[in-house]
Amino acid sequence: MAGNSKVAIYGAIGANLAISIMKFVASFFTGSSAMLSEGIHSMIDTCNGVLLLFGIKRSQREPDDKHPFGYGKEVYFWSFVVAIMIFALGGGIAIYEGIQHLMHPVEHGESNVLWNYGVLIGAIFAESISFYLAFREFRKANPKGFISSIRASKDAATFAVMIEDTAALIGLVIALLGVMLAQMTGDAMWDGLASIAIGVLLAGVAVFLAIETKGLLVGESAVPEDLAVISDIVDDYKEVKHFGNVRSMHLGPDEVLLTLDVNFYDDTLAGRIEEIINEMKDRLKTANPRFTRIYLETIDIQPEKEN
Repeated sequence: MAGNSKVAIYGAIGANLAISIMKFVASFFTGSSAMLSEGIHSMIDTCNGVLLLFGIKRSQREPDDKHPFGYGKEVYFWSFVVAIMIFALGGGIAIYEGIQHLMHPVEHGESNVLWNYGVLIGAIFAESISFYLAFREFRKANPKGFISSIRASKDAATFAVMIEDTAALIGLVIALLGVMLAQMTGDAMWDGLASIAIGVLLAGVAVFLAIETKGLLVGESAVPEDLAVISDIVDDYKEVKHFGNVRSMHLGPDEVLLTLDVNFYDDTLAGRIEEIINEMKDRLKTANPRFTRIYLETIDIQPEKEN
């Protein structure tokens, strides 16, 4: 999945860098606060893409004595940093610029408005390409349900790009509406209101992204579909009396720590128990390659009582 994440992130970095330059140029010639907010938004998105790439690279380091389970969660940490940047820089600056523009409105001429239209339409086109690349990579691993897939996804880098690109497209539409209303009514207030709306949008997106990545950073279990293979495999062994206390935690997008307790019948030989444990581990890893670290413990487990 890391490779897929990089495809989406590289596309987002390229699009956002080009878009931010266009927006800043248009803002310089027009004085539009909505356009300036959008330029800052795109520049922040560019920096966020670099941070996500950095997080992916750091997460792929090999385990060592200090981090025996590896560095997979680094990608979650940097995704959380991205959420903070979107909230503090993207949302905060956009709202500030909008309020300043409402307090000190600036009227724009027709030629300046054409700058805004040209840049916004071009930006929507470029952002749509970035969104398509991210959406395509996301759909490869999550073919069903968009919002539910984002919530269930453990690949923070890819869904961060997805959320950013979605917010960017909505923000561009808001900026375009602000420019149009300001031109049609002759009231620059609409430009400032559009900037504030973009800021509120970015703040909301940042909160959503922070909540999703926080769960992964703290430690989320594998999805039920991944855990379903456990009973199918363990139940194949007639020597197993019970199993339970299944615990799992994502150490990265494609790394899961799995532990479970297995209770064997008393007449099962020690050599056979060791053989079964090794077979179970191999079969679990084959059935679900995400199970990179598996710990099976043989203890006495009492079956759960039926209600």
